[in-house]
Amino acid sequence: MNVRKVKKILISQPKPTTDKSPYYEIAEKFHVEIHFRPFIKVERVSVKEFRQQRINIPDYTAIVFTARTAIDHFFSLCEELRITMPETMKYFCISESVALYLQKYIVYRKRKIFFSQTGKIEGLNNAITKHSKEKFLVPLPDQHNGEVTRFLEEKKIDYTESVMYRTVSNDFDKDEPFDYDMVIFFSPAGVQSLFKNFPDFKQGDIAIGCFGSTTAKAVEEAGLRLDCEAPLPGLPSMTAALENFLKENHKNH
Repeated sequence: MNVRKVKKILISQPKPTTDKSPYYEIAEKFHVEIHFRPFIKVERVSVKEFRQQRINIPDYTAIVFTARTAIDHFFSLCEELRITMPETMKYFCISESVALYLQKYIVYRKRKIFFSQTGKIEGLNNAITKHSKEKFLVPLPDQHNGEVTRFLEEKKIDYTESVMYRTVSNDFDKDEPFDYDMVIFFSPAGVQSLFKNFPDFKQGDIAIGCFGSTTAKAVEEAGLRLDCEAPLPGLPSMTAALENFLKENHKNH
């Protein structure tokens, strides 16, 4: 099946915060309309759901943060539960940027904060070994790769994981038409969301693009044809792959 001439593209990501995005340059160069719309969103669990986990936050003396979203949802829960972090609380962060993000919620310089230089949990090895007697709490999303908890297991650390947020489908309005010539996905959850919103979706001559090998696998497993993929040799970014695809597509129409 040949792909139709692409004039209207749906990018399943939030709209860029600046006008300098390469997507806008592509839209102008190829005279296409580009719409941004995340297929998924992250939401915090409710206080009721959290209470069902039977976790009492003040019982813990250390917290492991794997992402900024984990920090936001953790402190949002604390606020709703009226829990104030004691000054003695120790924070172990997966990277320096995650650690610095804590400034949004706590006085940074007076606190015990450790971060990994590598962006991996192993980079916290020395800090966690030194504080191995602490009682650790690990706020996580509903789906995670288990890397952090495996590491804590191996170190025989006293820890509890708590699901504090989850990825959900960002629903389209009931009567909203799907009138795009191309859709670009960035996660397997985005592919699932397409079928949740449009259960009768048939690809036909609509082009599908994606970023990342796990997303490509999800596209293929959903029985869809993948027309544009990144990263590939010579096409390191989604925008490079899209530009290359549109060049060919417009040449053939």
